[in-house]
Amino acid sequence: MTDNDAAGRLPSLTGLRFVAAAMVFTCHIAVITQFIGGSTGSFIARAFPLAGPYGVGFFFVLSGFVLTWTARDGDRTMSFWRRRAVKIYPSHLVTFALAAVLGVVAGRATGLLDWVTNPLLLHSWVPSLSTSTSFNGVSWSLSCELFFYLAFPLLLPLVNRIPVSRLWWGVGVLAALMAGAALTAAFLVDDQPRLTIIASGTLSFTQIWFVYFFPPVRALEFVLGMVLARIVRAGRWPRVGLLPAAGIAVLGYGYVLSTPYLFATGGLASLWLVPLIAAGATADDRGGASVLRHPALVRLGELSFAFYLVHWMVVVAGTQVVGTESRFGPLVSALVVATLLGIALALAWALHEGVEMPLVRRFGRHRPPGRPHRLGPSPTSAPISATREVVDPRA
Repeated sequence: MTDNDAAGRLPSLTGLRFVAAAMVFTCHIAVITQFIGGSTGSFIARAFPLAGPYGVGFFFVLSGFVLTWTARDGDRTMSFWRRRAVKIYPSHLVTFALAAVLGVVAGRATGLLDWVTNPLLLHSWVPSLSTSTSFNGVSWSLSCELFFYLAFPLLLPLVNRIPVSRLWWGVGVLAALMAGAALTAAFLVDDQPRLTIIASGTLSFTQIWFVYFFPPVRALEFVLGMVLARIVRAGRWPRVGLLPAAGIAVLGYGYVLSTPYLFATGGLASLWLVPLIAAGATADDRGGASVLRHPALVRLGELSFAFYLVHWMVVVAGTQVVGTESRFGPLVSALVVATLLGIALALAWALHEGVEMPLVRRFGRHRPPGRPHRLGPSPTSAPISATREVVDPRA
């Protein structure tokens, strides 16, 4: 979280963060666990295998949106990088250490490359399933976020130079590049050896890695969020309410389930979430009604980064505890899932309050600039509320 002044928050976006994190949790329940038996288990397996990628895409777009919305004139690049490092690294290193201990106890194989790249958040650059998902399996997305943060001081001036009349052209160009990335993976990236555990064995991990894990490709969604922030600020976003925008996101997910895997796990799939982010920001800025501002949901949104980091380990460990061969009916399965969710939330609260926020409060605050190495000027278009700040996304 960057500069969490209470007056500057857009609480609907904060509430949406937990909705996205819950989607990732549900996806991992669907693809990792097998204790939900019968028709209920079959439905969950069919309905939620892409909920995780959909949620991660939301976070990537939201990250670009928030950082652009909160960018300040005169903010120093080193100050920005310091705040972002304080935000992500301490919590990552704590969960890395916990995952390493759990991995050693469980006898999971890890290589030297995993031990070097994962703590440094470089592992998503390696086209290897074992390395990209090493230790805490979800931390690969922080590797992408780190790349976004490093590139942001270079990207912001470029995005700010786009004339207001050409912003929607920018969205079209980004969509074309996303489609191009999926086509490149499908036809130009080596499709051998096939990875049997994903996409019914029709793709190699290298193809999946190029579209889903490779930071420069995922940066297209980040830049999409940056352009979206400018569109909303300039008053060029159409008046689409939260309810219709949520409907678009839900229908979009249904469509994503029917599309080829390389087009469904990022990039183009994230376009369906753009109206929801814009509608949430617009509703808060203009004082519109929003159920997402409920204090409980906002609080959960504040915990979402920590929840994201701990939930995968909880789901994996919980599956081992209940037994990989166990099958339960709907009621017992619901109790097991609720227990795992409760444990993940408790650990998230401990990580958030014990590690994340103390360090952010101590080292992650914005400070007045000294030397004029700045992130770049704000857009010249008239903002809705250009000085407002938002709770930063998951990472």
